[in-house]
Amino acid sequence: MTYTFASATVLLLLICDPLGNIPIFANALRQVAPERRTRVIVREVLIAFGLLLAFMFVGDRFLAVMGLSGLSLQIAGAVVLFLIALRMIFPRPAPHDAEPVGEPLIVPLAVPALAGPSALATVMLLVSQAPQRRLEWIAALSVTMAVCAVVLLLAERIRRVIGDRVVQAMERLMGLILVAVAVEMMIRGIKQLLTELAR
Repeated sequence: MTYTFASATVLLLLICDPLGNIPIFANALRQVAPERRTRVIVREVLIAFGLLLAFMFVGDRFLAVMGLSGLSLQIAGAVVLFLIALRMIFPRPAPHDAEPVGEPLIVPLAVPALAGPSALATVMLLVSQAPQRRLEWIAALSVTMAVCAVVLLLAERIRRVIGDRVVQAMERLMGLILVAVAVEMMIRGIKQLLTELAR
């Protein structure tokens, strides 16, 4: 599956899901002083950006060390995206018994809320398919992280303006789009596999 800058950006946005992460961030930052929340959000977004960027540069070497092909990563990525999309469409109720203590660092905001397994697999997939376009993928990741930062910084205002129901509806819509992307990735991966086996 050939990606452009725009399609890669949209895919990363769907996976990082800033709207869907609004409740997670709101719960994790509940015990953080209001004047500290902006700094914490920016810090966590930068940590996630740094981790995903690192995987862009070492992802191909990681695949080589593990003996994995780009095709296997594409099919595995499609499966992971499909499962993530199903969870977006049919979310599990969030547990309310665990209260966040103190200021969160890295977990659970940077990882896995933003830089989860699906996001890490996606950036590796982009680079493995077109390593010569690495700068383009870095730009797509930068735009994605910037949008995530803006949405999360404005989370409270967004929730007040559009309401929780609209946020949930938009997350389900993004999940449906992500299902279609995952199925397309799977179909193309299977076609490529069959072509290689027929040779």
